[in-house]
Order: sequence, then structure tokens, then C-alpha cells
Amino acid sequence: MAHLSKRADTKLPRKPRLKKYLKGVCLAAVCILLAGYLVPEHFVRPVAGMNDRSFHHESFWYYPWGASVRHKGVDIFARKGTTVFTSTSGLVLYCGTHRRGGKMVLVLGPKWRIHHYLHLDTIAARPYRFIRRGAMVGTVGNSGNAKGKPSHLHYAISTPVPYVWQANTDIQGWKKIWYIDPTPYLLRTTS
Repeated sequence: MAHLSKRADTKLPRKPRLKKYLKGVCLAAVCILLAGYLVPEHFVRPVAGMNDRSFHHESFWYYPWGASVRHKGVDIFARKGTTVFTSTSGLVLYCGTHRRGGKMVLVLGPKWRIHHYLHLDTIAARPYRFIRRGAMVGTVGNSGNAKGKPSHLHYAISTPVPYVWQANTDIQGWKKIWYIDPTPYLLRTTS
């Protein structure tokens, strides 16, 4: 009997170890999430030579906007081939093409914000690499559903953490929890 109880005792600590492990993983995840919000978001304008007249200040969330219904970013107009910079430092999540966005680059920056650079003519960034603020990600173009239209960069900022306070009753107003208006950032910085 002593042998059986001894065996039972050796199996009991496994559950508390698993619980302790999961607690540690959750704590680490919370720390990483908080650290992402604490990283300062130093911002530069994403298009070489742009100024306050390079984009329409009220185009974010404009309705109606073609197949996407709402305009979820800002179009910054410039000559084809103009350099596009990353507006913040971050991790390049994606470089490639999309039916609507054309040639595009997605960068995960501070505050867990994803910076979208769409309708590019060329892509200079590489996926899964850290990129510094002001580094070249590509050049302005008119790829995707911008073909035949004036060259521009569609610049958008989204968040994987919903900003529920931004939801409203407008058409697609619930989708606004995933997007951040880049206009204030573009207006308060210089090239």
C-alpha cells in the first residue's frame, strides 16, 4: 500500500506545475502586450516631399467609397516613383500584392498598430525584418484598383486590438473599431 500511495503522490504535482506554467505564459503575454503600448511612436510622413496639400484632410472614413464602402485611410498624391518611407519603426509583416491594394507593405509598429502602404509601384522592404522609421518601403504608384488613376499612396493605420469607443451607427460604423485616422499624424509632422 505504501508503494501505491507513493506513486499517487508523484503524479499529483503535475497539475500544479501546468497551472504555474500557464500562469507564467499569461503573465508574459500581458507584459509583451503592455510593452507594445509603452514603445514611443515617433512618426514621420510616409511620402518624400509631401505637405499638408498632398492629401484631403477629410477623406478618412469617407462614404461612399467604391467596393470597400468606406475609405479606411488617406490617399497621399505624388508622382509615380516618389519614395515611400515607413512612418514608424516596426516589423514588416507582409510584402506582396492584393487585388484591391495592389503592391503593398504592412508594418507592425508601436502601440500594436499596423501601418498599410498600398498601391505601390515598387516594393523595397523585406518581410519579417525590423525596419527603422524613415527607411524606404517602396515607391508611389497606382497598382491594384488604383490602376488608371493618379499615382498615390493609400496610407492606413489599423489595430488588432479593437478601439470599441470608436464604433458608431454610421454605415460600417462597427468597422471603425479596427482603424485609426492617420490625418492628425500627417498634419502634426514634417517631411
